[in-house]
Amino acid sequence: MKKLNAGIIGATGMVGQRFALLLENHPWFEVTALAASPRSAGKTYGEVVKDRWMMDSPIPEKMKSMTILDASDVKAVTEKVDFVFCAVDMKKDEIRALEEAYAKAECPVVSNNSAHRMTPDVPMLIPEINAEHAEIIEAQRKRLGTKRGFIAVKSNCSIQSYVPALHPLLGFGIKDVLVCTYQAVSGAGKKLKDWVEMQDNVIPFIGGEEEKSEQEPLKIWGKIENGKIIDATGINITSQCIRVPVSDGHLAAVFVRFADKNNKPSKEEIIEIWHNFGGVSETLPSAPWNFLNYFNEDNFPQTKLHRGLENGMAVSIGRLREDSQYDYRFIGLSHNTLRGAAGGAVLMAELLKSKGYFD
Repeated sequence: MKKLNAGIIGATGMVGQRFALLLENHPWFEVTALAASPRSAGKTYGEVVKDRWMMDSPIPEKMKSMTILDASDVKAVTEKVDFVFCAVDMKKDEIRALEEAYAKAECPVVSNNSAHRMTPDVPMLIPEINAEHAEIIEAQRKRLGTKRGFIAVKSNCSIQSYVPALHPLLGFGIKDVLVCTYQAVSGAGKKLKDWVEMQDNVIPFIGGEEEKSEQEPLKIWGKIENGKIIDATGINITSQCIRVPVSDGHLAAVFVRFADKNNKPSKEEIIEIWHNFGGVSETLPSAPWNFLNYFNEDNFPQTKLHRGLENGMAVSIGRLREDSQYDYRFIGLSHNTLRGAAGGAVLMAELLKSKGYFD
């Protein structure tokens, strides 16, 4: 198979670095362009990130000597690539404009950013859950006036810890969901050792996170109508999002209530449904063998032990039990920079390639 040439826009940040590692030896994609802000442009990647490399694995050797391009120079980047991953740190309106500029230059954009998540004709994909939403790309291309260019986005990292567990239960009529997420410092692009305020501390606020946690699942569960993705209705979600002194991994405490008490599944049924829930139908390189993994132990899943399950691309679930006010409660866990960020975006790109959207 001939590899597609990929670019990383925002290559010097934490998510950009994670993209670099995930794509270092990818069987389908070859990194041929790295781009960042004007202050990094013209320097080599190794020169720029050597003192702020945040990953445990070393900088990919073949990227060290690559010259960083200016992310705003769309022409220079698109001449080198078939598509781009985007993980820039800019204002939302600037990100929207930049991503649309790449799309209009006939370069597909697979974005980790939140700027276009609620754009009605931009698919927000979790491949195991709503792969069919990729079909909206044709409507988006008509709006943009493109033949090949489009934007597809990855959902917020925190919802990956609980939406996959709720999704197989939708057929029973989920009515109310209460979720509290306990989110790692890497979600803020930081390392625990460098964030003094987080040491021996918990911060009960993450800007914009609760709104995303409550709204994004409804788009993921929505339907395509008249060239737009219409949010799902009838499901109420309320959330609290808390920053905790953990390096990687977002954990969620989830409470769920079903609309019909006579139709709600038993605990045994739910566990069986999770056990049998399949992943993506295509054989994608980054897809986990088992997407949902339920643990019977009372003290599992644990962030440190289970965030890396299936190369960080699986979701761990545990402590399912009946609740006195809701019907059930359980714990969910996912790796926020792998399944929740760069890894999820790479898997999404694999899905889009397999469906021919990069052709």
